[in-house]
Amino acid sequence: MLLPQINDPQQLKALSVEELATLAEEIRRFLIEKLTVTGGHLGSNLGVVELTLALHYCYDSPRDKMIYDVGHQAYVHKILTGRQDRFDTLRKKDGLCGFVKRAESEHDVWEAGHSSTSLSAAMGMAVARDLKGEDNKVIAVIGDGALTGGMAFEALNHIGHERRKLMVILNDNEMSIAPNVGAMHNYLSKIRSDRHYLRAKDEVEGLLKKIPAIGGRLAKTAQNVKDSLKYMMVPGVLFEELGFTYLGPVDGHDVEKLIDTFHQADNVSGPVFVHVLTTKGKGYKPAETDFYKSHAISPYKIESGQSLKAVGNPMYTEVFGETLIELGREDKRLIAVTPAMPGGSGLFPFAKEFPDRMIDVGIAEQHAATLCAALAMEGMKPVYAVYSTFMQRAYDQIVHDICRHNANVMFAIDRAGFVGADGETHQGVYDIAFMRHIPNMVMMMPKDENELRHMMKTALEYNDGPIAYRYPRIDGTGVALDAELKSLPIGSR
Repeated sequence: MLLPQINDPQQLKALSVEELATLAEEIRRFLIEKLTVTGGHLGSNLGVVELTLALHYCYDSPRDKMIYDVGHQAYVHKILTGRQDRFDTLRKKDGLCGFVKRAESEHDVWEAGHSSTSLSAAMGMAVARDLKGEDNKVIAVIGDGALTGGMAFEALNHIGHERRKLMVILNDNEMSIAPNVGAMHNYLSKIRSDRHYLRAKDEVEGLLKKIPAIGGRLAKTAQNVKDSLKYMMVPGVLFEELGFTYLGPVDGHDVEKLIDTFHQADNVSGPVFVHVLTTKGKGYKPAETDFYKSHAISPYKIESGQSLKAVGNPMYTEVFGETLIELGREDKRLIAVTPAMPGGSGLFPFAKEFPDRMIDVGIAEQHAATLCAALAMEGMKPVYAVYSTFMQRAYDQIVHDICRHNANVMFAIDRAGFVGADGETHQGVYDIAFMRHIPNMVMMMPKDENELRHMMKTALEYNDGPIAYRYPRIDGTGVALDAELKSLPIGSR
């Protein structure tokens, strides 16, 4: 067994590529076994095992800065940086955080529970490095879902303009919390599936390396040839035009190819964009076949992946989803809008019945808020379904585009209050403070799931501006649900 011997990432450098592949399988078994007890983000971590190994093999953490977007996919990073003996405490009080945590290790150089921040952080660290006259590497790992966030585009634009040396690794598994949507997803799909480009790239490199004596050197200096191929075959052009050198797509489960690609990236003077293809849930069939459930999983049976959670009363989220369908049948103006959380917000059943009235904008909370404002101004009844912690990201749009216009937007604020194992970045404890004082806003909080149903009816019939109902991430009380929905008087208790 190799894994018990690894207490520091420097120890990886003494291993062969074959041993790294063996270690990858040991890490997968370790994660699958440990998370049966603790729960956690299983699929995303199984997908980045080889990628994380290759990074720590090639670079020197914490001198070289490895920045994980969101941070929920950093379990392998934690294992390799001296924390595997604490994995039984994952997501527990005083235990390991389910996300990257600066106070937990010197190797955790950036922490976030919200997406799309890594590229801005990488740029800041690269600027600081250059001003201090240092020469360490800066690497940001971002998922294809997080890349749709507006903040990521802002950072890509700035990085390409400044052309400082840093590396952006796109962990492309075609999934975030829910199936990805949008033009960027379609663009990446085109790159993934362009077999002609991939075959041509491999053939050019292979032919060059076969030339006696000079082939190896030619292969290393053939950037212009490969650039020409890119422009002829389309893949990577967007990132090249933004100022990056594009490398990929690369098999994210081939350690040797990853290491070769990182060495190639190190020879580039400016910013590099490395496109890595991974499989979410790699190596564990239940996780590979059910992306959504394996994203954030409760303790489960290792043989089947079936949750061990006791069956209780329907959660507030489920009651919300079912009631929204009732209201949707009643009022054709009702539209559900969510930023990449159709499953977590209980909207899959609504989407099935009303596909034309279900809008998933991807990871774009600000856009979702302003979209809802415009829908309301045009006479529709938009419901902005969002977790409390993620709604923080749309604060300016709530103030400027919704409340200032007194737009009749309904807010369904899920995960309000404490959320337990997800930790401080996901606690829904600020929405009351930052929304109550905004002019025109009405807020409601149900004492049970039956009252939530009536509050949803109240919100639909309210026409005087924005109105919100907030509810927790817990099972309901089991109270009897009234068959007939009724509107409640605003201001009542």
